[in-house]
Amino acid sequence: MLFWIIVAVLTAAVAAFLLKPLLRPGREADAGRAGEAEVYKDQLKEVDRDLAEGLIGAEEAEYARAEIGRRLIAASAGRSASARAMSAARLRQAAAVAVVVVLPATGLCLYLLTGSPGTPDQPLAARLENPGNNIELLVAKAERHLAENPTDGKGWDILAPIYFRAGRLGDAELAYRNAIRYLGVSAERVTGLGETLVASNRGVITDDANAAFREAVRRDPENPRARFYLALALEQAGRRDEARAAFEALQKETPADAPWQPLLREHIARNGGGAPAPAPPGGPTDADVEAAAGMDAGDRQEMIRGMVESLDARLKEEPGNFEGWMRLVRSYAVLGEKDKAVAALREALSAFPADGSEGQQLVAMARAAGLDVEGALK
Repeated sequence: MLFWIIVAVLTAAVAAFLLKPLLRPGREADAGRAGEAEVYKDQLKEVDRDLAEGLIGAEEAEYARAEIGRRLIAASAGRSASARAMSAARLRQAAAVAVVVVLPATGLCLYLLTGSPGTPDQPLAARLENPGNNIELLVAKAERHLAENPTDGKGWDILAPIYFRAGRLGDAELAYRNAIRYLGVSAERVTGLGETLVASNRGVITDDANAAFREAVRRDPENPRARFYLALALEQAGRRDEARAAFEALQKETPADAPWQPLLREHIARNGGGAPAPAPPGGPTDADVEAAAGMDAGDRQEMIRGMVESLDARLKEEPGNFEGWMRLVRSYAVLGEKDKAVAALREALSAFPADGSEGQQLVAMARAAGLDVEGALK
């Protein structure tokens, strides 16, 4: 009932606002104008009679006619203006009826057809109690719960990976540390903490992150994510032989059809191992490499840039080429074109979401290349 009272009050207020200019008083028709014109006509006849009877001269009669004619014209103009005023007044009345009746009636009918007048209001508290599949409300509900129960480790454990995927790295680190504090250390939690620290440092594996990954491997020696980051830490430290051995060991224990095998082959090749994975369509061939060997630095750079741009164009037509996206993002990063690398990463993640295995490889590779991954995730 309160809803309809508010609607009625608002409708009345809007109608009053719209009616104000329509209800301004207009010029009223002057009923005496018609009689005044008839008097002037009679005066003209009297002038003619006086002239015929010799009571006035011809010059005086002419002046009298001119003056009476002027007044007669003024009276006739007044009648026309009054008629126009009456017509305008009728139009204003019609507009007022439309504002007061037609517009509210039309709005009410549309609301009854398309709205939900019988649906009760749902304040924020009620929505938080029943958030459904709304991730933002689920997070808000969890945050409200943790504000009241800050020692609930399960709540922090749930929020930590959600914060990480949303790019809220500071909140993710806090959530992982609280989950570890209240629930204890687990391989999954310290791996998540390590990945968050790496992301916060733009792909650089800090001592804290390294310690987290070591703890994860100590608790779960087959943890592939932690082992990859430990090998990457060796690579970043310039210990290429140790890094290659770590990547090769991980590759041997990884299924051949695992989606992160190309990434492992790439890092093995980067650290002096076997040849990298064959180039995807649009990438350089053996003939291209042989041709580039005889070029000067400028021509070679132009050739490489042309091949990268060709690969970029091909991937827009074939977005399902995962290895192609890996190579394209890395190539732009090597060329120093960070903006294009981030743009390519954003397109790649639209085909391979960041929460999937391929997307995680893309993100890890981009962070290792020092790209702004958070910008691509927005």
